[in-house]
Amino acid sequence: MASAQRHDMLDWPFFEERHRVLARELDAWCDANKAAFEHAEPIVSGPQGRAAVDEQCRRLVRLLGEGGWLRYGVGGAAYGGHGDTIDTRAVCLLRETLASHSGLADFALAMQGLGSGAISLAGTDEQKRRYLPRVASGQAIAAFALSEPEAGSDVAAMALAAREDGDAYVLDGEKTWISNGGIADFYVVFARTGEAPGARGISAFVVDADTPGFSIAERIDVIAPHPLARLRFDGARVPKSQMLGVAGEGFKIAMRTLDIFRTSVAAASLGFARHALDEALDRASSRRMFGQTLGDFQLTQAKLAEMALTIDSAALLVYRAAWMRDQGKRVTREAAMAKWHASEGAQRVIDAAVQLWGGQGVCSGTPVEMLYREIRALRIYEGATEVQQLIIGRDLLKAHAEGHADESGGTR
Repeated sequence: MASAQRHDMLDWPFFEERHRVLARELDAWCDANKAAFEHAEPIVSGPQGRAAVDEQCRRLVRLLGEGGWLRYGVGGAAYGGHGDTIDTRAVCLLRETLASHSGLADFALAMQGLGSGAISLAGTDEQKRRYLPRVASGQAIAAFALSEPEAGSDVAAMALAAREDGDAYVLDGEKTWISNGGIADFYVVFARTGEAPGARGISAFVVDADTPGFSIAERIDVIAPHPLARLRFDGARVPKSQMLGVAGEGFKIAMRTLDIFRTSVAAASLGFARHALDEALDRASSRRMFGQTLGDFQLTQAKLAEMALTIDSAALLVYRAAWMRDQGKRVTREAAMAKWHASEGAQRVIDAAVQLWGGQGVCSGTPVEMLYREIRALRIYEGATEVQQLIIGRDLLKAHAEGHADESGGTR
């Protein structure tokens, strides 16, 4: 259910009427499909739990595709997308709304967009026609394979090798922490082709899940169950026609993709935080103690006020970054600020909600306990908080140096 605070937010000048309509329609759709989200996050670990999560994720992808929501993560109306370009504000509203209803539903939508985003940005017409309509309709599951055992935040340390061999590239190495690993129909894979040292020697490929030499080396269990895996490439032969862009452009393609979806991670954090505040308000209004409700205590009111302040400030950062990108502006610093503040802030808001719930807050399966497990990963993936701090600091120093150079007519 949408909160009153969120409805007020839709009147902000960041949004156009189509965004307001989208948010209200998705809220109504989520309420109508509430049963599909219930029990969507089992906490059973091991093969049994993974099988259940895999099936739920497949079902949610199909449901979101049938509802038309996956189209917003695909660029190009000719390929099943909602428009010619990806509307960042729409993607953020979708993630915020879904996260407030179901963490796994948000995950399902986000990974479709992230997994196909590079194809939308850099794919050939044939590549787009082959993959994007199936992603938009929910008929194919996508994945984005960037991280490696020794190359997470440090992408330039990537070791997965792609060796040119006739009309193909042969891939050898591993990827890990890959969302949708084990259930995806195809993976956008980044590998070192060696045109130059570091990040300039990386290329991007679309690798179908049935490619010989490609396998799932290990399934990974995490505290908020999602399909996650370590991938292995052992002489996997990928046709040159499956390369995205040109050789050596993979790092740029990855960063352009993350610039879209990093802001949406902040939006998902915002959705989790709004859900937590709603649960905290319900608890504070109904829990009686010492002859009054929990909400009658000034300490409770102060905590609720702090939670609301954190949420509103995060929302302003999220939709500033989304609006700027939709205007064609560079948003590296703004997206990093949004992700840092929203994910760290949501962790504090959810922790406060658990505290207000007392002992019930740490009981498995309660809404605030599930939110507590969901939020933790968002402070790490698509760039940990510490990486966002470095991005912002470096960008500030660069802008400062450029400003002084302009004033003096040269480098100081």
